[in-house]
Amino acid sequence: MGNIFTSSIGKKLIMSISGLFLILFLLVHLFANSAYLFGPEAFDLIIEIMGSPVVVAMVPILAFGFIIHIFYASYLTLTNMKARGKERYAVPNKGESDSWSSKNMYVLGVIVLGFLVFHLTHFWAKMQLPEFTGGEAENVNDLMPLIFGNIYILIAYIIWFCALWFHLTHGFWSALQTVGMNNQKWLSRWKAVSYVYATVVVLGFIGIAVTAYLKANGIIG
Repeated sequence: MGNIFTSSIGKKLIMSISGLFLILFLLVHLFANSAYLFGPEAFDLIIEIMGSPVVVAMVPILAFGFIIHIFYASYLTLTNMKARGKERYAVPNKGESDSWSSKNMYVLGVIVLGFLVFHLTHFWAKMQLPEFTGGEAENVNDLMPLIFGNIYILIAYIIWFCALWFHLTHGFWSALQTVGMNNQKWLSRWKAVSYVYATVVVLGFIGIAVTAYLKANGIIG
């Protein structure tokens, strides 16, 4: 078991599996947030479901997934930068690692992480954290227009989502390749799936944020 955590292949597998876990979480998170588009009652219902004991119990697992992914991504990137320059990920030929995203995965990851902390101060710190500490959570339907009604915060979130798009388009198929799905015929298909997935997720989050901005400023009801 120790070799899994210490060998180069094991570290890449752990980073990839944790990354795929977070990719799945993003999709679930998008579905949950999409309830906002259907009105306050629908959003309140989803928030109530997300506050159930089973979902709350998943929070430490999710946090652990983030920590593991960040740790191994940082370790592998810094090690590879020192040993092999620009070679970041295990790809079959140089051409497949020449995309802008592949060359800047770590920088994109740092941007995503930075804005994730920013995001947590807006929602988790005002909803789940007060409940953990015996306080009262703020209503998410009040938080949405309060936060996204600010044009500068909206723009910051859109920039974050764009960085996430670039990170996902390479990270998704690269993770699948690392776990063994590296058949050349399927690799091109997984790349296409990665672009479709990243685009759907990012446009979905942007659409929700923009809707909140429009509602907050009375542009739509």
